[in-house]
Amino acid sequence: MPKENRKKIIDMLSNAGDTFISGESISKELGISRAAVWKHINYLKENGYRIEAINKRGYRIIDLDSKLIIPEQITMNLNTKIVGKNIKYMQSVDSTNNYCRKNASSLSDGSIVIAEYQSEGKGRLGKNWQSNLGEGIWMSLIVKPNIPVYKAPFLTLVAGAAILNAFEKLGIKTKIKWPNDIILNDKKVCGILTEMIAEVEKVDSIIIGIGINVNTMEFPGELSEKATSLKKEGIEINRVEIISEFIKEFEKLYISYIELENKKEIVDICKKNSILIGKIVYLIKDNKKEKVKCIDINEDGNLIVEHMDGNIEEVYSGEVSIRGQKGYI
Repeated sequence: MPKENRKKIIDMLSNAGDTFISGESISKELGISRAAVWKHINYLKENGYRIEAINKRGYRIIDLDSKLIIPEQITMNLNTKIVGKNIKYMQSVDSTNNYCRKNASSLSDGSIVIAEYQSEGKGRLGKNWQSNLGEGIWMSLIVKPNIPVYKAPFLTLVAGAAILNAFEKLGIKTKIKWPNDIILNDKKVCGILTEMIAEVEKVDSIIIGIGINVNTMEFPGELSEKATSLKKEGIEINRVEIISEFIKEFEKLYISYIELENKKEIVDICKKNSILIGKIVYLIKDNKKEKVKCIDINEDGNLIVEHMDGNIEEVYSGEVSIRGQKGYI
């Protein structure tokens, strides 16, 4: 009950605006002692809420430090069944994906792990992901669907479609570079890394790592040519809003895929917002680079390309990289 009580206290204080609410009122509303109310208030203050307390008047929220990600704020208005019911928030970790892998047995289905800083943030194909303190959203989602192994890779597209939808709900128009990069103004603003824990042909857990550059203003070396952040593109937004929207959008698409085997909606979102379809790019496989034209994403979420000799090929995400003719896109 502590989390539920904290959510209710946040709701009460937020709805009251500048008006003080007495500890007695909160105590009666929640059916807990005044001492328990005081403990909850202290917890909220320690975790970023600026709450003013005046004797004989009560409590009120002054302001919220938007530099912090506060789990109670994320879950405040969530009505999800699975995703985001458990949120683990840390100041630093080697990698949120690593944390999920090490603690998979104790993390419940739909748990989300968020860190302010990753010392060993991971990108696709073993690349490092810059994860500086307070500059982005560095999080991993762990789900435990009862599906065969071959269905797991599609969850990368589920996550990509959810991020596209979440950004659109927030008024941000992004594209997807199949299979796992989200693009803003022709530069990468978000990456997805999907990993699996499985036994023979049965999935135990799927870990979906997501890195979103929110406030980063400097990218080292060649990253400056292909990476950007929301803030760098003139978009100021609270990270909590992005996470909340993503959770809602992901769960809708995830349940549709897992329970109804509905892939069409997800593929359609990715096709509609694809930055590759119709473009000539380099297909990189086994250290060989070949020029191809991207012509479609099929019903299984695989990329369809046309070689320069006219042959058509279905490309699987785990095997290749895609690069533009003159750089990243």
